[in-house]
Amino acid sequence: MAGTLTVEELSVEVAAGRVDTVVLAAADMQGRLQGKRLSARFFLEEVAAHGMEGCAYLLAVDVDMNPVSGFAMSSWDTGYGDFVFRPDLATLRNIPWQEGTAFLMADLAWAGGGEVVASPRQVLRRQLGKLAERGWTAQVGTELEFVVYRDSYEEAQRRAYRDLTPANLYNVDYSLLGTSRVEPLLRAIRLGMEGAGLYVESAKGECNLGQHEIAFRYADALTTCDNHAIYKNGAKEIAAAQGVSITFMAKPNQREGNSCHIHLSLRTPSGEPVMAAPAEPYGLSQVGRHFVAGQLACLRDMTLLFAPNINSYKRFAGSSFAPTAGSWGLDNRTCALRLIGSGLSLRVENRVPGADVNPYLAVAAMIAGGLYGIERELPLEAPYDGNAYLSGAERLPGTLHEALSLFEASPIARDLFGDEVVDHYANAARVEIDAFDSAVTDWEMFRGFERL
Repeated sequence: MAGTLTVEELSVEVAAGRVDTVVLAAADMQGRLQGKRLSARFFLEEVAAHGMEGCAYLLAVDVDMNPVSGFAMSSWDTGYGDFVFRPDLATLRNIPWQEGTAFLMADLAWAGGGEVVASPRQVLRRQLGKLAERGWTAQVGTELEFVVYRDSYEEAQRRAYRDLTPANLYNVDYSLLGTSRVEPLLRAIRLGMEGAGLYVESAKGECNLGQHEIAFRYADALTTCDNHAIYKNGAKEIAAAQGVSITFMAKPNQREGNSCHIHLSLRTPSGEPVMAAPAEPYGLSQVGRHFVAGQLACLRDMTLLFAPNINSYKRFAGSSFAPTAGSWGLDNRTCALRLIGSGLSLRVENRVPGADVNPYLAVAAMIAGGLYGIERELPLEAPYDGNAYLSGAERLPGTLHEALSLFEASPIARDLFGDEVVDHYANAARVEIDAFDSAVTDWEMFRGFERL
């Protein structure tokens, strides 16, 4: 892909003075990029071969980067030591919207050796390893929606995120006229991502005011999740450079939320589909039916990994295109799991995650659930035909508190991910719940300041 680099190509760019900075990043619990900007010379001479150090508190803080208690891997009691950022040289690329800058992802390891088990990229790698034992790979695509505001990030914060001006003042879903108002920003993002080695497919308007989506070509699971994190970070940087802001909050207002639909299929080493069998029920092979059944069986227990924040659950509402019940259907957008395509393109779409999701954890949960179904040969119930909001299917958790209780107590989650991972992300959810429960909200002030 154009925009990607080898170490040798980077050396040439550095010698020619075209690249002077290398960003080495790891994904944190929210799927955000954290790391350092390195001099390109230092990266080539030292870091490329040996890695760099970074404080282990990066996976033991809240969303505001405050150190919090309850994490076994890093705390005041353990002295907040270092991780080692091990460069994944296969992810090296240009970052066109940052002058003279190259970028790559890192895997986190302990200074004394060994992987950081609860790091999101490692959680996904472990599930991909289980697929590889069967000779399979996962092909994944993620669809991220966001809302554009005419206000800068600084202006939005100074105004306490009230009375912001959306880039569109009416529903521009599929509207070419409406999206043309925002095309300078969307084009800058598309071209920037192409220059960083991502394969852009399209851009379109969505339902909420100022809401848009840029779609990318599917790829192997790890590449897609890396690209997802790079795109999300880069889109914010490009927006900020234009004096506007975009949000990937799951539910930024009372209208439609921001979704992140995740498409997943399985392939053999020769590229043949594992899930597809046109002559069998629903076009799914027996393995494919077990794979979908497993995801469905694990959906409630795994919801925490699809909806990790307090705000995530505001998105789950009837007639909203965000699911509320654990059902599956054939090209049915009211269901949590939607089967679409045929043959090589046959895939399951998980419609539960919002745009605030950590893609590494969500894709890992889909794979883990699917393998759970395959190993136990779970039968697949009939697809739901109709309005799944009115179905009798078991409801998805309605709050982060409910999702935490299910995840933490789930023997399935502990079997599939291990106690260390479950306990780590359960604690992260508790931290968010405690922070929210202690906050005094605008709703409470308007409700009670005078009237109570």
